[in-house]
Amino acid sequence: MTAGFGSGDGRPAGAEPADASGSMAGRPGPLPPRIEPQPGSTWSTPPSGGTDQARHVPAPRPERPVPPNTGQWGPPPTPFGGAGHQGPGAPTAAPGPGAYPPAAPGFPGVAGYPPPGPAGTGPSTTAGYPGGPAHWPASPPADRPTRRRWPAVLATVAVVVLAAVAGLQAYQLDRLGDRLADTDRRLAQAQDGDLARLDSLDKRAETLEKQAGAAFNPEAVASAVLPSVFRVRAGEFTGTAFAVGKPASGGGTNLFTNFHVVEAVWDGGGREVFLERTSQRFPATIVKVDKTNDVAHLRASGKFSGLVTAPAAAKSGQQIVVVGAPLGLEDSVTTGVVSALRPAQGGSGPAIQFDAPINPGNSGGPVINGSKEVVGIATAKARNAEGIGLAVPIKVACDGFKIC
Repeated sequence: MTAGFGSGDGRPAGAEPADASGSMAGRPGPLPPRIEPQPGSTWSTPPSGGTDQARHVPAPRPERPVPPNTGQWGPPPTPFGGAGHQGPGAPTAAPGPGAYPPAAPGFPGVAGYPPPGPAGTGPSTTAGYPGGPAHWPASPPADRPTRRRWPAVLATVAVVVLAAVAGLQAYQLDRLGDRLADTDRRLAQAQDGDLARLDSLDKRAETLEKQAGAAFNPEAVASAVLPSVFRVRAGEFTGTAFAVGKPASGGGTNLFTNFHVVEAVWDGGGREVFLERTSQRFPATIVKVDKTNDVAHLRASGKFSGLVTAPAAAKSGQQIVVVGAPLGLEDSVTTGVVSALRPAQGGSGPAIQFDAPINPGNSGGPVINGSKEVVGIATAKARNAEGIGLAVPIKVACDGFKIC
């Protein structure tokens, strides 16, 4: 430091200071507070020329008392701007005219603190530093506004990011909705196609069922026909008879058989014959006969289901089933085809030739087509030959007796 501190007052060591008149009027008051430097340390004070020079800090004079250390600027000021508490040993009165002079204007500042400003701008003057105003060190510029801007920036960025994410999700949802709608349309089209195919399959199935029904099935034909076919016993002769058409006007059932089966009874003046089936026996009456076409009309008192007659004539190659009681063996079934249609000749009527095996006892039995309709009445077979059977067309019998 400069004047007022150590030996910087311009007097030789050991000399007493002089007052304004040059005499030793009195001793100065206590020195102002100072910072105690460490022995051997230096303070750097830039001179007016701008060059930083380091000087050695002198030790205090031994003959002057050292006041208590109350800080660099003295005790803290009072709330009302007066002198604060000076601490023990400090003077209580303001220094008078003969007190120790204040520090010279060249008193260097401390590194890191600005030089004292004009009087009245800092804290109030204290007694520890007469005539020198105390100043608080200037605080660094506040950067709080800069820090406060970051939350706003982050919030704005977050809002923008959320808006972008929401827009992207909305776009994806819109595309997903379009894809779902397209999938629904394609599924509906596929279902429509499946329904159309199912309808087509149903129609084809119905057609196949009809074709299957029209197809030749001997088992189905036999199952439908057998309950209406009986073994007939006329005296000592046996043959076959079958129910046909609707019930008789007076009650009972109409049946067809061959004339040669009941010929002995008819020629003997008798009219009663018997129908046998599954160990049951039913009486029947010979109503009318046709010797030329070998057909006889019987009527039973019981009610039996009648077979349906074919509206059209049989054709060559048509598959048939013959049901009868050959040699007395009831419910016998044979199958074959229509070999040919033979016209009437030699005093006999027209005939259907077929290859289904028949034997004595089959006479009077029905010849059935694949539609379970009667096409003829089995009459005879060729002697000394196999596979040649003859039947009376059902139309001839129906036209002659009017019971079909």
